[in-house]
Amino acid sequence: MAWTALDRRTPVADEAAGPVLTEAIRDKIRSFFPRYETRRAALLPALHIVQDALGHVSHQAMREIAEVLEIQPAQVLDTISFYTHFWTHEKGRKVIVLCRSLSCQLMGAEDVKAAIESKLGIKEHGTTDDGRYSFVTEECLAACDHAPCLLVNERMHRSVRPDDVTKLLADANNDQTGLPRSDLYDAPRGADDDRPEAGIGRTSDVQEMKES
Repeated sequence: MAWTALDRRTPVADEAAGPVLTEAIRDKIRSFFPRYETRRAALLPALHIVQDALGHVSHQAMREIAEVLEIQPAQVLDTISFYTHFWTHEKGRKVIVLCRSLSCQLMGAEDVKAAIESKLGIKEHGTTDDGRYSFVTEECLAACDHAPCLLVNERMHRSVRPDDVTKLLADANNDQTGLPRSDLYDAPRGADDDRPEAGIGRTSDVQEMKES
């Protein structure tokens, strides 16, 4: 009698599902090819592009990225699993990243973590039922002199105390930095989207970013 080994841990892409990368996303990835000697070298930009466009990088998206870059899907998975920035499943519209470095731990990060989890009703790596927030921790956010600190998307909040959590989460603009950002990896502009910030970025020049 032959036994069949089943891998129940590795998600399998749905063969019947259609492609998840639009042609605009694929073209955006291809626009990075001239910058590198090999297509594989454009993998990190490709992952940023897909996550910004779709919100996360599903296993189906990994297969399609591999197709565009002409590499094996396993190479995409190896890379995405190395970095904590990338999500392989849907995340909240706002991601709270709490620092867990030694400085933040000493200054009360565990109490802030408990307050966040209690207020949102989720644990680390969880997402609220309304899809508004996801919560994770990171080893260091490089703001040790303002410990404990956390990010809400790209906005840094410094010297956060447990009593600050309720007010912070109630602030609709808690993720707004007030600073211009590059649209280098931004999602491609839709046919009915005339927002200036919705266009596909064309530059990685720092000075040009500042002038914009």
